Amino acid sequence: MKGRPLYGFAMPPFQFAFSGLLALMAVVLVPLDARAAPQTIVAFGDSLSAGYGVGPGESFPEQLQAALTADGVDAKVINAGVSGDTTTGGLARLDWSVPEDVDLVIVELGANDALRGVDPAIAEKNLDAILTRLGERHLKVLLAGMMAPPNMGQDYAARFNAIYPKLAEKHGVPLYPFFLDGVAADRTLNQADGMHPNPQGVKIIVKRMLPAVKAALSGETARQP
Repeated sequence: MKGRPLYGFAMPPFQFAFSGLLALMAVVLVPLDARAAPQTIVAFGDSLSAGYGVGPGESFPEQLQAALTADGVDAKVINAGVSGDTTTGGLARLDWSVPEDVDLVIVELGANDALRGVDPAIAEKNLDAILTRLGERHLKVLLAGMMAPPNMGQDYAARFNAIYPKLAEKHGVPLYPFFLDGVAADRTLNQADGMHPNPQGVKIIVKRMLPAVKAALSGETARQP
């Protein structure tokens, strides 16, 4: 019948518009909800991870997150660094410093052990326990190696430096041989103390480590620079 709505009722114009809006929102929002959450990385270390002496946005975790984002990797990097921490301290706080559900843990510890002349056997035992616990939790790990300072002597350096490749092989985790590679002993890339990288030094560390971090996230092995 002319002028009579189909099935005896008609939807008011405002209701029709509102329904159309809801349908549009459903189309837009479903893909957003379906997107994967950012991958989570924990930088578990000492002052080199904590960002000693650098400003906001200049620490290793912050610069690494920015570099990953710029490289198209959606990731969040959590700063779990504690200035002055040793492998002993790291082991003691491991369970509450590293959340249960993360995609990668960068283990960066040992520099303070070497600076204090801690027996390499102790550092090795602690790092071994840290890697064992993370393995039991089925978490991906990237082990960042350290090197003993020259003033500790050749014997100490030989014993200490060998810890990292040995443990990486034992636990089947990727190794980034030396966290401070390309930065150590370069005055232009370090703070006045000669031990902690300045913002430019951190930038170099991140640039060199980025391929290893991306490979570790995907479960692959990166070629070292």
